Amino acid sequence: MGEVLDIRDLRVNVEGKEILRGVNLTVEQGEVHALMGPNGSGKSTLAYSIMGHPGYQVVGGEVIWKGQNILELSPDERSRLGLFLAFQYPVSIPGVTVANFLRTAINARLKAQEPDGAHGPLVASQATGRTKGISIPEFRKLMMAKMKMLGMDPAFAGRYLNEGFSGGEKKRNEILQMAMLEPQIAVLDETDSGLDIDALKIVAEGVNRLLGPNMGALVITHYQRLLDYIKPQRISILFEGRVVLTGGAELALELERTGYESIRAQFGDKIMA
Repeated sequence: MGEVLDIRDLRVNVEGKEILRGVNLTVEQGEVHALMGPNGSGKSTLAYSIMGHPGYQVVGGEVIWKGQNILELSPDERSRLGLFLAFQYPVSIPGVTVANFLRTAINARLKAQEPDGAHGPLVASQATGRTKGISIPEFRKLMMAKMKMLGMDPAFAGRYLNEGFSGGEKKRNEILQMAMLEPQIAVLDETDSGLDIDALKIVAEGVNRLLGPNMGALVITHYQRLLDYIKPQRISILFEGRVVLTGGAELALELERTGYESIRAQFGDKIMA
């Protein structure tokens, strides 16, 4: 078994309101763990809290990764430890090409890491102790290889980041970033949001090409349909800021039949008591 992201009794406030009310959840490197729940249950709050968004105030609990509580670390330090967040609503950055953004991200990691802390595409550079950044030819070779693996048009690299992108293109760009940085745990925040069925299949196929023993994922979604393409080993249900159920793939199918009202009927009074 690889590393384990261990979330323990996590409590988070947003603008003075308690959103997460004691979340306990584990995600193992090499597994897909799906997190489902109705609107307002705290799914995106959990994603942003794991990665250190300053708008989310952690008031209790721990998130243990590689033997330390990462809640004490900055977002860039969490990224360098092998964590990654694919946003539900990626922002546009006019004037910055996809290629320049990706090279800047890799160089930021190279310049900040010690040689013995490297993993993923940075290993070759770090093994030599070089922290001045990846060369343009080396970067281009890496980027073209990842784009080919994901079935992406090379011309995509020259476009401004997310500017004029369709919903599917924005999500594919997030997957390209994930492919370049090769995290050990990726948090996918409602990757299916805003996608039609064709775009969903393409994005899910890209994710599946990256998953494996070295990378696990916390897949956050409302619906069963994403899980038809990205197969989870475990599914947890987040409701009113707490994980109330964890099980196998059958749990999503049960939700598809009964809806979240069955969860509300079963756990609502207990949670709010």
